[in-house]
Amino acid sequence: MRQIVLDTETTGLEPSLGHRIIEIGCVEMINRRTSGKTFQHYLNPQREIDPGAQEIHGLSNEFLEDKPLFADIADEFLEFVSGAELIIHNAPFDIGFLNKELELAAHDQRIEDICQVLDTLVLARSMHPGQRNSLDALCKRYRIDNANRELHGALLDARILADVYLSMTGGQATLSLDGTGQPGQTGMTGQHATAAKIDRAGLKLVVVKANDEELAAHEACLETIETASENGCLWNK
Repeated sequence: MRQIVLDTETTGLEPSLGHRIIEIGCVEMINRRTSGKTFQHYLNPQREIDPGAQEIHGLSNEFLEDKPLFADIADEFLEFVSGAELIIHNAPFDIGFLNKELELAAHDQRIEDICQVLDTLVLARSMHPGQRNSLDALCKRYRIDNANRELHGALLDARILADVYLSMTGGQATLSLDGTGQPGQTGMTGQHATAAKIDRAGLKLVVVKANDEELAAHEACLETIETASENGCLWNK
């Protein structure tokens, strides 16, 4: 199963008001393990960044002046995400911006046409109703280190969200019981864990048998069940 954890940074909150994407960050996971492949680009939005947005991500208009346009990297982006399940926190926000950028770049595809989408905010609200479910709150709840997240960054947030998602949906990616599997990610500390094969050679198992008093108590219990149950005691059958 191929999944892409995705995040964006933007000039503002509404693509309908002309706001644009200024950074895309993606982390690939294969069978619930990060593969090491990422996709990240800063983009020239061809417009000013709202001061409120700049306070969140720290990206300036000057920094983005020489960066490519979304249209320049659109094909590369679509090739990277096509056919994967996208994992996004508050997916309507990012999907809305991505679809608007594709429209402006004269692409007739929409993200929903080429990818399945899983919204971790919706998932978190179903798992933790009535609680705060921001990415920072989930990091605290699942003990995921986000100390480097003084400012939002698309690739950094995608990496953090990957750990959050793995923890929310079971934590450890795999558990090999035969000693031959590859280590799975814990999703909480970035460490790896394996299940070692146990050598049973020379292992002596202690078997404690019931004494006469315990056997009598057991038989008495079965008789009580036999009398009280409409269908009798299944143990005796």
